[in-house]
Amino acid sequence: MSQVFSEETHRNMLARIPHCTGREVSDWLRAVDEGPSLFRFEEKVSWLRAEHDLAYGHAKAIIHEYDLRRAARNLL
Repeated sequence: MSQVFSEETHRNMLARIPHCTGREVSDWLRAVDEGPSLFRFEEKVSWLRAEHDLAYGHAKAIIHEYDLRRAARNLL
């Protein structure tokens, strides 16, 4: 079962990603956008972990942020 992070925890996780991974969040979001067309959240997380050797929490935060931004774009 996946963990559910609070909004504050999600923001803190995003803030730490550049330090922990050496890449900006925007770079990770672009990598997800250019990656394979996966539909399920956990499939995207698993792909990101396998392809880029990320920790589960970091991959989950990146995919969650990707989905939030995609949903916001669709509302405009």
